[in-house]
Amino acid sequence: MTAPFYTPDPFAERDFGRLTAFLRNHPFAMLVSIDGDSPMVSHLPLLFDPAGGSQGRLSGHLARANPHWRLLDRGMPALAVFRGPHAYVSPSWYASSAVPTWGYAVVHVKGMPRIVDDKAECTAMLRRMTAAYESRLPDPWEFETGDGRLLDRIVAFEIEVTELQGKFKLSQNRSAEDRRRVIEKLAGSPLASEGELARLMEDWQSPPEHPFGS
Repeated sequence: MTAPFYTPDPFAERDFGRLTAFLRNHPFAMLVSIDGDSPMVSHLPLLFDPAGGSQGRLSGHLARANPHWRLLDRGMPALAVFRGPHAYVSPSWYASSAVPTWGYAVVHVKGMPRIVDDKAECTAMLRRMTAAYESRLPDPWEFETGDGRLLDRIVAFEIEVTELQGKFKLSQNRSAEDRRRVIEKLAGSPLASEGELARLMEDWQSPPEHPFGS
């Protein structure tokens, strides 16, 4: 699969620690496969394991009724798009001349999928995913397979990552004063997504060895 991803150098995020933190904190993805000349898209959570393979591994599952899994079973390359906070940025927020723009953060993950047929392996994967998402809750729920009918209704898969591309458009091409003013405006917004983008912009200015969201 070839999926051009326009990323000017100032906005390219290459630090593996930051990319890993982003995927951990924004696990809901758009999964894209190509069927002939047509794209097939599914929206689902994907768990990223940075220690799996040379560049990490994604794991997830689709409803068995969803035909998308058949493309994965054919070994078609897949693209997963993870999107973080985003917001409009007004030219009036800058100290210097500017034009309207949009601030955002996204990560594209390309890789080769593998269907997980073994029920024990599938169960272990579901336990890992559930534990990861439940860990943020005060009273975590524990996954149980019950009578096994759940496993019959889904198709689990893994994607061996071959390429990670991050684009964090956080006013890096502007002066420190301009970035400060944008952060202040976003932080003062009543919209949660704009406040999250402001925090992301602040964290991005920290050294990469202390990745945001950790």
